[in-house]
Amino acid sequence: MRRADRLLQIIQILRRHRRPVTAQVVAAELEVSVRTVYRDIAALQADRVPLRGEAGIGYVLDDGFDLPPLMFDANEIEAVILGLRFVERHGDAGLAHAARDVVAKVGAVLPARLKPLLFEASLIVPPQQRAVVDRVEVGDIREAIRLGRKLRMAYRDESGAPTERTIWPLALAYFDAVRVLVGWCELRDAFRHFRTDRIASMDILDTRYPGRRAALLKQWQGEMSCIAKPATELLA
Repeated sequence: MRRADRLLQIIQILRRHRRPVTAQVVAAELEVSVRTVYRDIAALQADRVPLRGEAGIGYVLDDGFDLPPLMFDANEIEAVILGLRFVERHGDAGLAHAARDVVAKVGAVLPARLKPLLFEASLIVPPQQRAVVDRVEVGDIREAIRLGRKLRMAYRDESGAPTERTIWPLALAYFDAVRVLVGWCELRDAFRHFRTDRIASMDILDTRYPGRRAALLKQWQGEMSCIAKPATELLA
């Protein structure tokens, strides 16, 4: 690996992490010596790249620094297009439209030599075999998650029994054939999972739910790790 490429890789590794990254971790990924990493970090700092830290503790990249846009290699372009094609096939209508827009925007500014990797990609995502139809706009659910607002919804369980629920929406899981809303259910006073195609109607309330979404998600993940069943078998 050329030294210039290695310096760019070090920056990329550091901006992947929120916590300090040790030179040993960087060296293992780049397959170089720890001494080489220390020299490279010193060179980056001399070039005024805002790296903080010290040997034995780790290094972090300060906010506000970024590489020139679209410095992608072939593997990164294929990762981007595979992810976007999956979203286009399996996301809700709003995300599918957004994925197509992203492909167009990225393609407009890619160097000519990389355009075939984007528009003639050999990585294929098959269409859904059992596509479901949602009665509500899933984009509204995503907005409620971003805003931390409660959702009031009319829901039908697997047997078709109707219920009225007030939910603290935390996350959306995109399975092959269905989408599942993860949330805290005020009716059950517990975490529950709701298939979006079983939501008959819903409203985003002005009320924000208490607590931080990240903390609630961590609590949900802790509970899920103790349960052997997948989320699709834990529907409300």
